[in-house]
Amino acid sequence: MPRRTLLALLALAVALAGLPAVPATHPADAGPSSGHASVAGTAGTGGSAHVHNPDALESDDPPAADGVPNPVGPASGREAAILAAYPDPVRDGDAGEFVVVRLPGRGNWSLADDHRTVDLPETAEGVVVVTADPEKARPLVPYAVLALPDDVALANGGDVIRLRRDDDVVHEVSYESASEGELYRPGAGWEPLGATDFSPSASGPATVEPFVLPDAPEVPLRVLESAERRILLAGYTVTDQRVRRALVEAAQRGVTVRVLVDGGPVGGLSSRQASTLDALADAGVDVRAVGGPRDRFGYHHPKYAVVDDRAVVLSENWKPSGTGGRSSRGWGVVVADDATAGQLARVFRADSGWRDAIPWRTFREGKTFQPADPAEGRYPARFDPRTLGAESVWVLVAPDNVEREVLALLRSAEDRILVQQVSVGGRDQPFLQATLDAARRGVEVRILLSSAWYVREDNARLVRWLNDRAAAEDLPLAAKLADPRGRFEKVHNKGVVVDGERALVGSVNWNNHSVRENREVTLVLEGEAVAGYYERVFRSDWRGGWWRAPVGLGLAVLVAAALAAWFGRRRIEFER
Repeated sequence: MPRRTLLALLALAVALAGLPAVPATHPADAGPSSGHASVAGTAGTGGSAHVHNPDALESDDPPAADGVPNPVGPASGREAAILAAYPDPVRDGDAGEFVVVRLPGRGNWSLADDHRTVDLPETAEGVVVVTADPEKARPLVPYAVLALPDDVALANGGDVIRLRRDDDVVHEVSYESASEGELYRPGAGWEPLGATDFSPSASGPATVEPFVLPDAPEVPLRVLESAERRILLAGYTVTDQRVRRALVEAAQRGVTVRVLVDGGPVGGLSSRQASTLDALADAGVDVRAVGGPRDRFGYHHPKYAVVDDRAVVLSENWKPSGTGGRSSRGWGVVVADDATAGQLARVFRADSGWRDAIPWRTFREGKTFQPADPAEGRYPARFDPRTLGAESVWVLVAPDNVEREVLALLRSAEDRILVQQVSVGGRDQPFLQATLDAARRGVEVRILLSSAWYVREDNARLVRWLNDRAAAEDLPLAAKLADPRGRFEKVHNKGVVVDGERALVGSVNWNNHSVRENREVTLVLEGEAVAGYYERVFRSDWRGGWWRAPVGLGLAVLVAAALAAWFGRRRIEFER
């Protein structure tokens, strides 16, 4: 688009945004904090659970409605400043452009670039939005709006904006080429309009039920079927027909059911997904797909559900190969803790309440759907779910805080790190480098990667490189491809165990796109009992080998096999 400048004309009106407040939060989340404890710190340390940074909850920084993020981000403080610029909206003609400024008091304020100056009204103070299109800007930013003439515009090709009081420049902001649909914040750069800034939140102690798939697909289904008040289900895809029935039946008995999925998964939306979402919408479920030109995430990729005051978090999708138990090795956990459930509910509201969460009936119009064959495998139940205690439960979300917190977790390791992943995004991936650094300081490291056909070649190369590094540097590190041997089809897990005391369970893959572009959710579960559960599963998968049946059953299988072989030989001899 052609370069346009910020023009100087008189302000015409002042109007309040008037957005409603966020509902009451859990007591553990109340009040601002000067910072947050890291997941690598002492178990049970409290943490904040704010939509924005802890210092953002000042009286002049109102949150948006029902968990929807304040797109400007932190706005606390008392000094005059330019807080944000939105020069290139998705709408045609850049309708809805704005600049957000903080004015600590009334005075002779003005905004200028290299070409023109615009005087703000003497009554303006606090955090205000300067725009030529207040009707389009007002729903986006929860601050007072200064409406200017229609020809006021920002340059898409780059500009310098100065905030002046009298003749003095009190703050100056410059940006280069604008990104469509993205907001520029000084010090933070470009980010999608409406991006969240969740801090890690911690609660506990809590009762948890760890489980693994494909061994225990009944666990997430049982939790959904027990819902009395609400189900908030977030996923990448939802095609498991048992899950569909549980959601429909819950809606029919009066439970509030909301579902949020990705609108553009790899390979496209399947016909099975479309029919599942159609059935849910027909039953009165609020179904939304994240996508379209205002999409804030690379993919909406989390796998969790809030059921009443419990949370289910998984590495697996809500589909036959995942929660159906038909294919993938994955980890999951049920957390009976209202603070954990409350934090995930806030994430759900922030993701479902923004403009990129489109009602399914609207989203599906004009779409074509791809054929898909559901997984149909059968696998043994070797690991039973357990009811255990966790010292604390941390909720991490990407892209807001996962990368720094997982790095801190890996860097805190003192004894061992066990990693089970689909794949790794390359030798320089930060999590892998942190794991190598841990091995160099003497930490035992085991990395188990999927041997599925679509990642086997890349994973095999990385495994060879890691083992070569271990040999060259004499590191306590080993890597290999998984050998399921009938216990599951493929590894789809994203799990980590550190020091036998902390386990990472959720949707975060070890690649930069996952941690920096996607919406992901993962939990850090602290406590030897719960971490030990996943460690036992990991070490069994590391060893590989066939399922070990009970002795009586094993003897019966051997006898049956011998008889079958004998009858088979008789038949062959007869046919000859």
